[in-house]
Amino acid sequence: MQSDDKQMPIMEHLIELRNRLTWAVLALFITFGICYYFVEDIYGFLVKPLADVMGPDRRMIYTALTEVFFTYVKVSFFAACFVSAPVFLGQLWAFVAPGLYKNERSAFMPFLFATPILFLAGGALVYYLIMPLAWKFFLSFESAGGASGLAIQLEAKVGEYLALVMKLIFAFGLCFQLPVLLTLMARAGIVTASSLAKRRKYAVVIAFVFAAVLTPPDLISQVGLAIPIIILYEISILMARMSERKRAKREAEEDAELDDDDEDTDHNKDDVDTQSSAAAAADYGDDDGKADDKTDFKALAGSAPKSDTPSSSRSLGSAKGDDDEDDFNSAR
Repeated sequence: MQSDDKQMPIMEHLIELRNRLTWAVLALFITFGICYYFVEDIYGFLVKPLADVMGPDRRMIYTALTEVFFTYVKVSFFAACFVSAPVFLGQLWAFVAPGLYKNERSAFMPFLFATPILFLAGGALVYYLIMPLAWKFFLSFESAGGASGLAIQLEAKVGEYLALVMKLIFAFGLCFQLPVLLTLMARAGIVTASSLAKRRKYAVVIAFVFAAVLTPPDLISQVGLAIPIIILYEISILMARMSERKRAKREAEEDAELDDDDEDTDHNKDDVDTQSSAAAAADYGDDDGKADDKTDFKALAGSAPKSDTPSSSRSLGSAKGDDDEDDFNSAR
């Protein structure tokens, strides 16, 4: 997610995508121009396995006027796509990365580097191992002429050879992306290591069918592609198991952290309850003290002797009346 936790409007996303695509296309055009400048050297590099098998006294032909030109354009574009692939992947990552969490970025980063490396490994395998063996197999059908008196000799066309080489390199390069694809699916929970292991026999059959479709109709190139696919499938199972172990470990750590948080919450809750109980008890004690003081005061007031002021006044009044009466009688 973005650092400021603000969602970009859709127009800003489209503008950002346009800028990233602009840089990627610009890198493709620049590398295309550079590759076209060195196109003869690049095409000579692609032809070298065939030249080593055929010998220095052989040649290649073209039968259409524009065949060599368009072949060179295809070679330049093919090389430019390969050279500018890191720029394209970098721009794609720069567009996608702000929308990912930190753990998601750290999970996808290794695959971003592994993709071109595995493609290069597939291309190197077909160039240095498969192509020499396949070209020897196909050239074994040449003959110097026998009873018919006609020699059978290869006159390879420039365009057809390039199409065959590009097909092989792309087939092996894409097949070498199998560990990346299956590991990502395992991380996403789409497949598991156990399910991949159970379907191993189906994977072997699919690998040979896939190799038969993508490679020329010879046993060497088909087996040469099917066996690496099977090996990569086994590597994918191992990587899926490692991914599952890491995910289980991470989930266990998260559960432990949640348990610790729950325990801390319970302890804090107990402390709060204890403090509340103590405060309530203190308040209850103060109320009892006030009630007892009030009760003692009332009891003290009730037990005090009451004043006889009215009866005393009446006694004094009657005594005074008697004295006045005696004085009056004496006067008479």
